[in-house]
Amino acid sequence: MTLQHLRRELLTVISLCLAVLILFSAHSEASLAAISDPDAGQNVAVVEQLRIQVPSKDRQAWLKAERSSWEPWLNKQKGFIGRELFWDPQSEEATVLIRWSSREAWKAIPQQEVASVQERFEQLARESTGQRNGNPFPLVFEGELLPL
Repeated sequence: MTLQHLRRELLTVISLCLAVLILFSAHSEASLAAISDPDAGQNVAVVEQLRIQVPSKDRQAWLKAERSSWEPWLNKQKGFIGRELFWDPQSEEATVLIRWSSREAWKAIPQQEVASVQERFEQLARESTGQRNGNPFPLVFEGELLPL
């Protein structure tokens, strides 16, 4: 196992731990009310977990594009509780943890809306980085975390 692979695995474990801590330390009434027993089949709060390739030289461009596209859009979404952004300078990856009141609220968002916001994000990112095509900050991993 290479050192880089170990770092990525450690980052994943740390991200999971942070997500659980954030989920259970949320003081929002909405988030506390949404947490229930996942085995009972009831609505539960969920954390969307994303890892994104963000080179050191473009970290500020990524933050600017995030704050100008995803942040205002997320704040308007039903079931959105909050979001935390983390960055690992060694792997040059960002971890984004997005808290939702329930998986149902999160997944009810039309994919066309998500695609539209992603397109806006990529446009802003290209403008800030000088990249002509594509996404300057590709997704490395996406997943979801549930409370225990």
